[in-house]
Amino acid sequence: MEISLKGKVVLVTGGSRGIGKAISEGLANAGATVAVHFNSSQAAAEELCEKFGNGAKPFQASLEEVDSVILLFKQVTAHYGRFDVLVNNAGVAVSSYLTKNDSDWLDDWDRTFAVNTRATGLLCKKAIEHYSSKGGGRIINISSRAAFRGDTMDYLAYGASKGAIPSLTRSIARHCGKQNIKAFNIAPGFVRTDMAQDFMDQYGESFALDDIALPELTEAKDLAPMVVLLASGLADHATGSTIDINAGSYVH
Repeated sequence: MEISLKGKVVLVTGGSRGIGKAISEGLANAGATVAVHFNSSQAAAEELCEKFGNGAKPFQASLEEVDSVILLFKQVTAHYGRFDVLVNNAGVAVSSYLTKNDSDWLDDWDRTFAVNTRATGLLCKKAIEHYSSKGGGRIINISSRAAFRGDTMDYLAYGASKGAIPSLTRSIARHCGKQNIKAFNIAPGFVRTDMAQDFMDQYGESFALDDIALPELTEAKDLAPMVVLLASGLADHATGSTIDINAGSYVH
């Protein structure tokens, strides 16, 4: 069955590269109008939107800054008049060893939580306010396997920041469903991206491969079909669920 998202406006944070780029491409191929958020990769975002057509537009924001997050929401809603689906994909993973001094370690922690958790929560808040006046909508949060199985000691902040996302998603799903607002969580495992390359440079690709059931690492494009399905409304009764896409790294 071919899924059509024609007529839907979707905001994808971190939508110009890595997992976000693949998600944006999948949504656009299904007919959605994609608002592509980026932080610094302006050229990549503009190129994507030109390729997509159908009203796609890039929007810059630093998710570390609260005012910038709020402005992103305002700009997207002002430009399109509405949006129907929010995909909170953007994230950072900062390697921060316990041997760092406390101040530097906390700086890494604060930055990680600002982008991965606070910005996600704030955009969910703004989306709920928006959807409540528009008859409903969908939120798709991208967390991580680290939310459930933890991470290495130098990525403590990353694991903890992603661990908050399933609870956030479940709370929204349980308490906003009567307003026709659905929320889903996708927990990827190790995905071959530029961000993951930093980890592989540290630990080696075999470290990731030895930890999964399949013979090859997950690619960013492997996540896109699930996002398209959730955005379509065909899986609304799975609201509050976590979908693990981790090549058998762990099995619930």
